[in-house]
Amino acid sequence: MTGIFDGSFLLVAPFWGLMILAPTWRVTERVVASPLLAVPAALLYLLVIVPQFGPVVSGALSPSLAGMQSLLATAAGTTLAWVHFLAFDLFVGRWIYRDARRRGLPWLVVSPLLVVTLLLGPVGFLGYCVVRVTTAEVRTSTATPNPGSD
Repeated sequence: MTGIFDGSFLLVAPFWGLMILAPTWRVTERVVASPLLAVPAALLYLLVIVPQFGPVVSGALSPSLAGMQSLLATAAGTTLAWVHFLAFDLFVGRWIYRDARRRGLPWLVVSPLLVVTLLLGPVGFLGYCVVRVTTAEVRTSTATPNPGSD
């Protein structure tokens, strides 16, 4: 399980590197356009969960703090949680990248938020949501009214 845990980051690192360090490169845009980006990490998750399926489903259907602690205290449970984080954080990072590109947001703002998303998933997502709303409000308030649109 240690080898799977240690190697799992390699499944997502190239994509994060492209989005953070080369956001405007055409190769990055093509690679990140694919919704299959997180599939390797999701497949690894599937491989790790199969032998743990019973305890994981049982814990998900009837969650308790003690049950989650028990599951996560094992090498398999910790690896499962880690790969889960990697897959979903990458999926969220992909959404942030693509949404920011569509909106034309500056990469000096977006790239640090992608780093935060990689490290602290939901915190980066919330940060991006604040930037997204703030920039939408700024654009709306600075837009010139269209005469005759009333």
